[in-house]
Amino acid sequence: MAPKIFKVFLDSNVILSGLLSDQGAPRIILDILTLKLPFLLGSTGEYNLSEIKRNLKKKMPGVFSVYKRYLSRLNLKIISIPGPEEIKKKFSGQIADKDIPVLVSAIQSKADFIVTEDKKHFEKLKVPGNYPLKIITPSEFLERVLPEIIKEIQTVKAS
Repeated sequence: MAPKIFKVFLDSNVILSGLLSDQGAPRIILDILTLKLPFLLGSTGEYNLSEIKRNLKKKMPGVFSVYKRYLSRLNLKIISIPGPEEIKKKFSGQIADKDIPVLVSAIQSKADFIVTEDKKHFEKLKVPGNYPLKIITPSEFLERVLPEIIKEIQTVKAS
């Protein structure tokens, strides 16, 4: 039986937290993604990466080179910045304008989960259509998915 594939979209704050701390759920998620497991596919948006770059260059320019080196190890699929028509037509007025490109990018990536430390920003959202997307915190993601990842690893080792 083929393993279940988990598709996770990382918000900027999760990548930054995981990069800046060697502990906690965001770092564990980033470390797991560096393993390049075939049943865990990570993505983020160009919009998210530009937000990270802007914040690092402004607040912690010395960390920027570390970020660039580490980012390539995550093997994230990068989703293009959605066009203005995609952004406004579905979600305008439901969530903050700055969060709409994140949501649209996650939908375009066909992610199962948006992992964010700002879950409250998405709470009032009514996602149109039939999107299986769940918005969860890094800890919730690990609680939900880590047992499945461990089971998949054990299955691979046993075969």
